[in-house]
Amino acid sequence: MATSLTRFVPIPRMLSTDPFRNIEDFLSAVRLPSLTSADMSPHIRMDVTETDQAYKVVADLPGVKKDDIKVNIDGNQVSISAQTETRNEQESANALCSERSWGQFYRTFTLPQPVDDSQAQAQYHDGVLELTLPKKSGGSAKPLTIQ
Repeated sequence: MATSLTRFVPIPRMLSTDPFRNIEDFLSAVRLPSLTSADMSPHIRMDVTETDQAYKVVADLPGVKKDDIKVNIDGNQVSISAQTETRNEQESANALCSERSWGQFYRTFTLPQPVDDSQAQAQYHDGVLELTLPKKSGGSAKPLTIQ
């Protein structure tokens, strides 16, 4: 059994190091921003919390008007969509940087339990959308007897 063991000697391994051996790992760990339009598209950042009676969703929608926000509830699936517009107040060839985004963006997520959409509430103020989504009653689980 002793013949199948190999002694670890670190010094030869350190002397024969390849400086590019882990370049793929390094590049995958460092996420460089790309300049594609898909990466520059806006997205909705949100927090979802749960109590015994309801789910609470807090979503950041800065710069969006209240009338341009749509929330759809279908069972346990919730969709939030919003649309922003650009205003060309000044069309100039002297623009050095333009980072403001425009267009339509959305987010869809699934909750563990169906939502009572008749009791759901939504509030929007200061760029923050707050949803209170009560859980549908009667969705209690019962144990299944194995035969």
